[in-house]
Parts: sequence; structure tokens; C-alpha cells
Amino acid sequence: MTWQEFAQQEPELAALGQERLDRNGLVLLATLRKNGWPRISPVEPLFFNGQLYLGMMWRSRKALDLLRDARCSIHNAVSDRLASEGEFKVYGRAVEVTDTAERQSYIKAMSEKIDLPSGDMEFHCFAIDMDSAAANTLVGEEFKHKVWHAG
Repeated sequence: MTWQEFAQQEPELAALGQERLDRNGLVLLATLRKNGWPRISPVEPLFFNGQLYLGMMWRSRKALDLLRDARCSIHNAVSDRLASEGEFKVYGRAVEVTDTAERQSYIKAMSEKIDLPSGDMEFHCFAIDMDSAAANTLVGEEFKHKVWHAG
């Protein structure tokens, strides 16, 4: 399910998720290594055209992980042990974006968001096919938990 479809089903949770995932310009991506062990990597998210995109350096370990096994989890950056700014997690599969026009649109949108080097470069681009999402919010001294599942 695309981010847009998720947002149509759960607009408040999607708005909270987008704010938290985009807040620092960096999220943590969990992938599965060839040997089955998890890998945690920082990556810059982009919400664009109804999708949650992740771009990666060409042939990076995290990209190779996703090409081999598309299952992944994305988590916002948390800066204190109480997670006072809240947590947001996405579980799904990374779908490689191969369409030239879509990749060019991604580069244009990402260049507007951050300072990208100009010129041609090889990179991996993935759109996230969402299976579920969850948010934890600290209210007083208690965490409130909200979960969404596709379908």
C-alpha cells in the first residue's frame, strides 16, 4: 500500500508519521543481511507523489539487502531515552523504482529538499509498500500506542 493510500485510510496517523519521519531529515532503516542478521542504517526519506521514497548510494549494503529481501522497517530518529518526541515505525517492503521519469521526479524533489550534487549519478531508489505502521506518544508518564495494518 502506498503512503497516500495509508493516509486516506488513517489521515491523522499518517500526518503524525510524516511529521515524525521527516522531522530530522533522517530515519533509521532496518534491513536483513545475507546471513539473516539485521542491519540498521541511516537514510533520508522523501514524501513525494503519494509515496514514501528512500534513496541510497549505488551498491550500498542496505540497497543490496533490499534488492535481495525487500522486507524492511523504518523508524524515526529518537534523541532521548524517554522518546519524548514520539516514535513512528513503518513495516513493509521496498520496491525498486526503475521508471526513468519517476526517478527523475524523485531527484528533482529531493534536490529541492536537500543540496544534492549536480550531474548524473547512479543511485538506488525505493518506494515503500506499507504493511503496517505504529506510533508511540508519551502522554504524561504513559505511552499511547496506535497501530494500523493494511487490509
